[in-house]
Amino acid sequence: MVRDNPVVNILFENRVDAGRRLALALGQTRVDGGVVVGLARGGVPVAAEVARCLSLPLDALAVSKVGHPTQPEYGIGGVTPSRGGVYVRSTDGLTEEQVHRAVDAALAKAVALDLVLHRDRPPLDVAGKDVVLVDDGLATGATMVAAIRWARHRGATRIVVAVPVAAASSIRFLMHEADEVVCPHALQRFGSVGSWYQDFTPVSQDEVVRLLDEVDLKGL
Repeated sequence: MVRDNPVVNILFENRVDAGRRLALALGQTRVDGGVVVGLARGGVPVAAEVARCLSLPLDALAVSKVGHPTQPEYGIGGVTPSRGGVYVRSTDGLTEEQVHRAVDAALAKAVALDLVLHRDRPPLDVAGKDVVLVDDGLATGATMVAAIRWARHRGATRIVVAVPVAAASSIRFLMHEADEVVCPHALQRFGSVGSWYQDFTPVSQDEVVRLLDEVDLKGL
């Protein structure tokens, strides 16, 4: 359902609260023998709650925004550690060489993060499985598209995108990329992801590793 912004922007206390609410929204979604994969870093606390509530295994996917060479905060795409997860949504007048350099820089960051996250555990195998890709919110959706393409490349049977809040335009676009999209708050006027959270503290690499360890120890 598409909504306008409420008078008060706060929708979630924090990422844990968002994850619990997202798990409720996923209650009617079929996930057979699935795997929950959080987009690192911010999506992992949300994904951890989804995995706990749905009793599914949890993993983290290192994603990196492809920044514009002259405006690094402006994303023109997203990448995962493998080339199967590369998405460039706009070149914005850049040359092919400039785009390649920007993608390579983002790829290096994703690979470095992946080495930390999976230093003591191999990534979960998603081949032949339903995969629930979780983030804390979506503005452009570029990193989520990269994640979807990563999951397809790895042989996932069915891909469900699950986010607590997103720009309505991004949700409509992702419906053409994923098999199903679950988003309790798809908003016409969006702004930034963090504006919908009371606490949007950055998530560290150590926090991601801790969450993976915690869910793994519970045998989910």
